[in-house]
Amino acid sequence: MSKTYTTIELTKQQQTAWIKLNRPKKMNSINATMRHELTEALDKTERDNSIRCVIVTGEGNKTFCAGADITEFQQLTQETAAEFSRKGQQIFSTIEAISKPVVAAINGYTLGGGLELALACDFRLASDNAILGLPEMKLGIIPGWGGTQRLPWTIGIAAAKRMILLGDSVNATEALKTGLVDKVVPQNQLKAEAEKLAQRLCEWSPAALKQAKAAVNSVTKTFLESGFRKETDFFALLFSEEETKKRIQSFFYQGNKKEGDS
Repeated sequence: MSKTYTTIELTKQQQTAWIKLNRPKKMNSINATMRHELTEALDKTERDNSIRCVIVTGEGNKTFCAGADITEFQQLTQETAAEFSRKGQQIFSTIEAISKPVVAAINGYTLGGGLELALACDFRLASDNAILGLPEMKLGIIPGWGGTQRLPWTIGIAAAKRMILLGDSVNATEALKTGLVDKVVPQNQLKAEAEKLAQRLCEWSPAALKQAKAAVNSVTKTFLESGFRKETDFFALLFSEEETKKRIQSFFYQGNKKEGDS
């Protein structure tokens, strides 16, 4: 656990590993470096038999993760977008598949790929200031890291369509009502609540937890694998559309304009 990362922090507290997304100036968005470091950290926690539980959170109190680093979208073609989608899916499927239970401690904005990451976790605890959404439609694309598949399984098709097709975000209270998160706590109690849940999980037999998680995941495994392939195809196809390119450029134009005004 001693390796130093540039976009995440990996620490160990007793039998729990903490993975903190650590790009606060970029709202903890996920770039290529973070994808690589997350893969390494997940592999390390899986191989460490002294670790019984994993908690994923974001640096600071305002943002869990704002999703993919959209600067990477500017150069994507239909072919490279497919690879971009598959890599994100693979990382989040690793979270879902590792033998230790994974808790998402959601602090603040949890958007796009950030919500897709949280959906891959076994438990989701949210601070009362959390905002969750899949706003990809505003860029002329769709969620490409598992969101179109895991969200309907989690909250139902109708509620998932409202979030994906309309691009609407929900606050923590609304997320709790739909089952998107398991519990909402005051922001200053989130870490303690995540630790409490981890301690409960660490009391059980690691072998029993591993088999229970694998058995429950088997319910959706076949459907998700097929759905991920379709999601990748549709996500990539949209990068051949001029409308997508215009919306992405507009996003950057508006962002740069705001920075210039400040």
